[in-house]
Amino acid sequence: MKKIFGRDLAIDIGTANTVFYRAHHGVVLNEPSVICINTDTGAVLSVGSDARSMVGRTPDNIVSIRPLKDGVVADFETAQKMLRMFMEQVGMRRMFSKPTVVVAVPPVVTSVEHRAIKDAAFAAGARKVYIMEEPMAAAIGAGLPVQEPMGSMIVDIGGGTTDVAVISLGGIVTSRSIRIGGDALDAAIVGYIKNEHSLLIGERTAEELKMAIGSAFKTHDDATARIRGRDLVTGLPKDLLVSAKEVHAAIEDSLVKIITAIKNTLEETPPDLVSDLSRNGIMLAGGGALLNGLTDRLRFETGMPVNVAEDPLYAVVNGAGKCVENIELLKKILLPEQKS
Repeated sequence: MKKIFGRDLAIDIGTANTVFYRAHHGVVLNEPSVICINTDTGAVLSVGSDARSMVGRTPDNIVSIRPLKDGVVADFETAQKMLRMFMEQVGMRRMFSKPTVVVAVPPVVTSVEHRAIKDAAFAAGARKVYIMEEPMAAAIGAGLPVQEPMGSMIVDIGGGTTDVAVISLGGIVTSRSIRIGGDALDAAIVGYIKNEHSLLIGERTAEELKMAIGSAFKTHDDATARIRGRDLVTGLPKDLLVSAKEVHAAIEDSLVKIITAIKNTLEETPPDLVSDLSRNGIMLAGGGALLNGLTDRLRFETGMPVNVAEDPLYAVVNGAGKCVENIELLKKILLPEQKS
């Protein structure tokens, strides 16, 4: 029976962003995974966009923290505080009855980190908490037939990790997760500009550069973008014109690692499922799926069809949301853990 009041929640806790989905209402919160804390008192000053805007602009006793790094919880206590505050923002404490919560996490998350995430959800008022692996959630959100006796391949390129999985009959047959995602591409651009031009830029500038002229294929066009940073020689602000070829050179090593993870997963896939994948192709999800030329690059590297999910940024939380709206689907894919 559907819960028409939509109390239950699905949560995608990402390295870059945390997204909440309320049953039968869709996405109700999408905020940067950042929390701002006063180190003298331990008080939380802000979370999300407000906290991100404070990065690099606060006195020494106020710090902005990203509690998730490379797809895993790097700081348990602040991650719990951040999750709790987000839950309060969506009105979880005001709900008449305690909701069921589904939390999507990368496969690299340990059992200790599972417990930290569950404890945060229980502390915020959850009745039941389910942990769901992001590749499965992304596959469901992308509309892949995960329950069918055929192979489906999902590649979820998030901020901190890239998760590759082959799914059949409601289970993950083979998978691989590497701690390379959008953040690694941004960091590579920062490093390249620093080494080649002695110019220091921030990760936000690098991300904007990647989105504007970045490409997964070596490009022959003459697209450029102007950026501003600090000259490491003089210490003064300086403008620089960067070409698309330079951005590609900066991110190529990370792209090769992502492609290698995909190929290695294919090598470990049973032959009968590989034949399915050769027809059905690879489905891309996550913010990294939007990188210019990535689908063409993967088609060239694998010889397989490659498609991007209809809503790649929300594929994970949409998939977890479908589960929380359909308890029978949920029971087939994972088991609940109630607080004792």
